[in-house]
Amino acid sequence: MANLLDQLKSMTTVVADSGDINSIKKYKPTDATTNPSLIAKAATMPEYQSIIDDVLSQAKSSLGESADDKAIAAAAFKSLAVAFGRKILEIVPGRVSTEVDARLSYDTEGTLAAARDIISQYHAAGITNDRVLIKIASTWEGIKAAEILETEGIHCNLTLLFGLHQAIACAEAKVTLISPFVGRILDWYKKNEPGDYEGANDPGVKSVTEVFTYYKKFGYKTQVMGASFRNTGEIVELAGSDLLTISPDLLEKLQNTEGTLERALDPEKAKASDVEKISIDKATFDKMHEENRMAHDKLKEGIEGFSKALEDLEALLAKRVAELKAEPVNA
Repeated sequence: MANLLDQLKSMTTVVADSGDINSIKKYKPTDATTNPSLIAKAATMPEYQSIIDDVLSQAKSSLGESADDKAIAAAAFKSLAVAFGRKILEIVPGRVSTEVDARLSYDTEGTLAAARDIISQYHAAGITNDRVLIKIASTWEGIKAAEILETEGIHCNLTLLFGLHQAIACAEAKVTLISPFVGRILDWYKKNEPGDYEGANDPGVKSVTEVFTYYKKFGYKTQVMGASFRNTGEIVELAGSDLLTISPDLLEKLQNTEGTLERALDPEKAKASDVEKISIDKATFDKMHEENRMAHDKLKEGIEGFSKALEDLEALLAKRVAELKAEPVNA
């Protein structure tokens, strides 16, 4: 009998949710996605110290010998996620998602500039647009930036997505991909509205199912990639989604579990569903966002968490610059 991971790959594109290159090699996903927290975690692992040091060395060379530690760290910070992305693309046959600085989440122009810088770094390494997704938080400002980027041929993955209003705005902006956060939705309900949330009754599963159904019903090309899973049960309930991005520990559990995996999400069934179409402008988006306390809370929390991870990463890079300067030069 086949394991659940192999069966899942037959109906859904499996994506590794990790900055750990060794894990990506092990589970052979089609794509990979990272976020600031995952990059910051990977940056502390000894096996990736060479990536950190190479990026710092390049930053120092570009700025000159007179550059101070903070300037070197800042320059390296801008290219570190791309450095990990390039390594990941040596392994996966598909795409890697690289995230714009979360502190720009409410800044459309800043997001545009950062996204264009990321893609230009990939271009300099000979990597084309079809292998990169720019991750942007699903704020109204982020969605508007993604809409512009898509017209430039820069494909986007809208992350920190918790509500239907965000999903519809992304689809109408013709973004390539969205990442609704299944587990974080469950976390909020467990904390704020305790109940029995298992299987199809999981509010994160319900949210992604609602978005998938809406997209297929109305023929949107934007793809749905469930993310942020807390258990394999959530993954099983979303088998058939366009994509699912899964952490290494859950990939291992799926690989080690035998059984029959049934398709839970079916585009043809979704097309036959009775769903009302909603038109989203900024006023409607803001109204629906305020009324959805879970989405409001989790988007704010997610942006703050990713921003903190980036600050920690900047501090780690500055510390490493000082360490490298203090190391004796080989004769």
